[in-house]
Amino acid sequence: MPFLFKKSLSDRVADGIIYLVLALFGIATLFPIYYVFVVSITPYTEVLKNGGFLLIPKTITFDAFQAIFSSGVVPRALQITVFITVCGTVLNLLVTTLLAYPLSKKFLPGRNPVLLALIFTMLFSGGLIPTFLTVKAVGLMNTLWALIIPGLVSTFNLLIMKTYFESLPPEIEEAAKVDGCGDARTLMSIVLPLSMPIMATLGLFYGVNHWNAYFGGIMYLNDRELYPLQVVLRNMIITPSVSQELAVPQTQLSALPPESIKMATVVVAIVPVLIVYPFLQKYFIKGMLLGAVKG
Repeated sequence: MPFLFKKSLSDRVADGIIYLVLALFGIATLFPIYYVFVVSITPYTEVLKNGGFLLIPKTITFDAFQAIFSSGVVPRALQITVFITVCGTVLNLLVTTLLAYPLSKKFLPGRNPVLLALIFTMLFSGGLIPTFLTVKAVGLMNTLWALIIPGLVSTFNLLIMKTYFESLPPEIEEAAKVDGCGDARTLMSIVLPLSMPIMATLGLFYGVNHWNAYFGGIMYLNDRELYPLQVVLRNMIITPSVSQELAVPQTQLSALPPESIKMATVVVAIVPVLIVYPFLQKYFIKGMLLGAVKG
């Protein structure tokens, strides 16, 4: 029969304070996103009437979203960003896994020198100019691969994955080898299915990094048609003429203030990540090794 514990008054007060603090942090995190969305769907004249601060709009309009999607620049940049994020994340996970799995084996010849070389890159790097010259020398300038290949492996994520592989019970791989599985088959059929939590976590890290990256686009891309969404958004913020960045006549945007268009573009850049995250969140809280090893 389960025991029922009655909380004391001090415990209830402590719980109330904890919930209150968490609620305040949640509001502080979500409010900027909510405000950006409200401004993007509210006529800017109404925003100005309220002193630039508005919580609940009286009038809703999607003219700003219609303007950015009819321009052709934002949809093209969105497609490029999706390609970079998906392709880059897949390659990141592939190369990181193929490098982390062998390094997780202590019997691997030359393992320590390789780990030392990898850790060295976390402390010292070639710098911005040598990286730029390398990208230019290998012919990646003005291509989307310049935004993917230079950051193909994150040493920090590699060490996390290596540590996770080391934490897997060795009995699992030993049983697979007894059944005749080689190293590649063991990795594909045994290790990777058990490593979905770390794969999803690092995939989210890599994906968010690709989605939000804009510095590489500024450095390596000269063709405006190859700009990802973050570079377009950055140019819209710093340029005095939004119509010039969207490549549409000024008369078409005369009824829309630049701030509304910028806010709408920010919403377009934020929403995809908010949609994908809930589907990956379960991997952060649920392990997949429970019951994997039977005594």
